[in-house]
Amino acid sequence: MPNTRLVGPRSALAWALPVAAGVVVVAGSIAAWLMLGNAGTANECPVQAAAAQIIDAAAVGELAALNGTGEGRGYSDMAFKDAAGTQMSVADFAGKALLVNFWASWCVPCREEMPALDAIATEFNSEKFMVLPINLDIGASGLEKAQAFLDEGQFANLPLFADNTFAAFERLKREAVAIGLPATLLLDPEGCELAVLQGPAEWHSDDGRAVIEALIGLRG
Repeated sequence: MPNTRLVGPRSALAWALPVAAGVVVVAGSIAAWLMLGNAGTANECPVQAAAAQIIDAAAVGELAALNGTGEGRGYSDMAFKDAAGTQMSVADFAGKALLVNFWASWCVPCREEMPALDAIATEFNSEKFMVLPINLDIGASGLEKAQAFLDEGQFANLPLFADNTFAAFERLKREAVAIGLPATLLLDPEGCELAVLQGPAEWHSDDGRAVIEALIGLRG
């Protein structure tokens, strides 16, 4: 009678080794994917509770829905394109505090918010601060749709930046930062999140100015 006592364990081991190797390869592939641009995680900054509290305290009235966060999420690697299709990221604006607004031409509250964003950009854009609008009209014609809306509105200080893959916003959804449009991030000069607003706001108001002044004032 043949000896079958070692057949089971050896068969299991022979099966388990390539499976384990496959798991390692897949895990490595997933890890590599997560580190690429908008697929990455956002926890790359120090916690900034005090700075977030300053922003939160300034967020009253028209900006009462803005929430100070400062939990360590960073977006310096968040990718998008300019009007010419050149690849860019938040890191290209390092040194400036940013109001990053995610919008789409099909989003009615987004469209209604744009004049106030343009006005606040006209008033505050400088070496220390910038309004950075990122359009999310998806597909090959996304840039054209977004540019047509901006041209129609004749916005002086809202240039076209866009992510027609929607990957940037999917990243925010994965991090439970935002669930719909419009959405706004306030970032420090290193691209670190200090506050989040879900929905539109009257930025060109005394309350909006107070928030922007608090953000700029964090670095003196």
